[in-house]
Amino acid sequence: MRKRREDNLHLIRQPLADTFSSRRRLESAGLEEKRGSLTEDGVYDSEMLSRAEASAAGNDRGFGEYSGIMLRKPHEKIGKEHIAKAMGILQKYKDGKAELEARIVDEENFYMLQYYKRVKQQKNKNADGETPASAWLFNALCNKHADLMDSYPEAICLPREASDEEEAKKLSSILPVIDEQNGFEKTYSDVGWYKFKHGVAAYSVLWNPELENGLGNIDIGRPDILNLFWAPGVKDIQDSPNFFSIEMVDNELLESEYPQLGGKLGNSTFDIRQYNHNNTDMSEKTMVVDWYYKRKVGGRKVLHYCKFVEGNVLYASENDPEYAQRGYYDHGKYPFVFDVLFPEEGTPTGFGIIAIARDPQVYIDLLDKAILEHAMKSSKPRWFAKKSSGVNNDEYLDWDKPIVTVEGDINEEKLRSIEIPNLSSVVMNERDSKINELKETSSNRDFSNGSTASGVTSGAAIAVLQESGNKTTRDAVKGSYRAFVDVNRLKIELIRQFYTDERAFRIKNPNGGAGYEFTTYDNAGLQPQPVMLNTGGVDMPVTNEMGEEAVRVPIIDIDVRAQKQSPFTTIAQNETAMNLYNAGFFE
Repeated sequence: MRKRREDNLHLIRQPLADTFSSRRRLESAGLEEKRGSLTEDGVYDSEMLSRAEASAAGNDRGFGEYSGIMLRKPHEKIGKEHIAKAMGILQKYKDGKAELEARIVDEENFYMLQYYKRVKQQKNKNADGETPASAWLFNALCNKHADLMDSYPEAICLPREASDEEEAKKLSSILPVIDEQNGFEKTYSDVGWYKFKHGVAAYSVLWNPELENGLGNIDIGRPDILNLFWAPGVKDIQDSPNFFSIEMVDNELLESEYPQLGGKLGNSTFDIRQYNHNNTDMSEKTMVVDWYYKRKVGGRKVLHYCKFVEGNVLYASENDPEYAQRGYYDHGKYPFVFDVLFPEEGTPTGFGIIAIARDPQVYIDLLDKAILEHAMKSSKPRWFAKKSSGVNNDEYLDWDKPIVTVEGDINEEKLRSIEIPNLSSVVMNERDSKINELKETSSNRDFSNGSTASGVTSGAAIAVLQESGNKTTRDAVKGSYRAFVDVNRLKIELIRQFYTDERAFRIKNPNGGAGYEFTTYDNAGLQPQPVMLNTGGVDMPVTNEMGEEAVRVPIIDIDVRAQKQSPFTTIAQNETAMNLYNAGFFE
């Protein structure tokens, strides 16, 4: 049976679902008739406070204290003037990443084999005669993504101290379950595609109180880099004074959940960059901004959070007495992790495979166009004809007519074919060299695609050649593992903060066999614990000169384990075993 929640304040969370959840809590306390009583600054007025406290008094579900604290006006609050300043900062951040946004949109056209069509559309030219688009670059992306998914990671928790060993084992068993509940494999796949295409992708690691029937759980997503904004010039997003995440939401949904927004939507002048293939009508949508920022409180940095729409505050942690001092998330970090492929100095982003292989792809396509045009012209003969040739041109050009009428004699002076010179071998050789250049620069050699050179038939030899040619892929996978470690660290910190209730988990058999087991878990083992000293066989708490007990916070390290799932690896291992057997090793 679940323990009663000791602290309901953390139910107000983000994104939109978080604020919706707080309203449902107020409704449960008998406050549904006061939903529209928010002031323009997003804080309940004093008259509503008194009525709320009176109606919630004696509530045996514990909502009285929750309602009173949430409805009380704080000493300091985030209002319209702060939102106006935040929008100014957001615009500066957007201007700072304009080049990145343009590159991402352009690279998406390359990924969709629509580059030449988009260029001609921009120049108002007819796209009917567009340059053919071959898929050599697309094939390189597919192979890199396949290698990434072959090495899907699994988090292994390791204790920093011996006393935390049991807690680390429990976390090792439940973290994969949380990933499964989040559909993390698809998120990992989406991040991999974005990373290889554009050089950087992002994870969001948030607390969503709507999950688990209102109990709340960790919510992992893959936000679009076009919708994330940070300070220009920082190498790590955690060094940015502010961090913004935006989302376009239907006006009808916003007004139904926030009646105070009625008639105030649709006035934004902020230009959101969209992909060329995105034809979504934005006239009935409004930009919702999640604003994260760091403040110094009591000598330490804390993370605060504000959600606003068109200058209207929907939630602000500084307006919440429970979080005004401690910050929104206890870990104090922006809940986003960047996974970078090829890093660039002075920015937390990087560039991807398309950026380094697009030029060879362009020349391949241009040469393909020249070869195809030559082939088409060669297949359609043309003739020089004198005006006095005596040939009926209409009959001559009509292949359905078996007889062509002529007058007089026909010779080469009157009718002569136009000779098209043979295509130079230089063109074909240059095309092949550009294809090889693309393969080399993208590390997408033939063995990586499963092709074999003449005489190579051994599975072990194929596996060795594959592995030797996949150094860059392994390096990219290790980069994804580093981001995966950071994601799991944030997950553990959210567990430390929010898993106040016992939760049931179905875990795999710890002995590696078939079947599964059930276990329960809460955050008690991750909370600060007294430092004990064994004196005379008795554990005594360590105290300072003021008589205060020393405490320690359990720290869990993350290791990553992955099994290479390539079938060539299995074949190589089987061949090695057979060779050892035939050599009498097992005898």
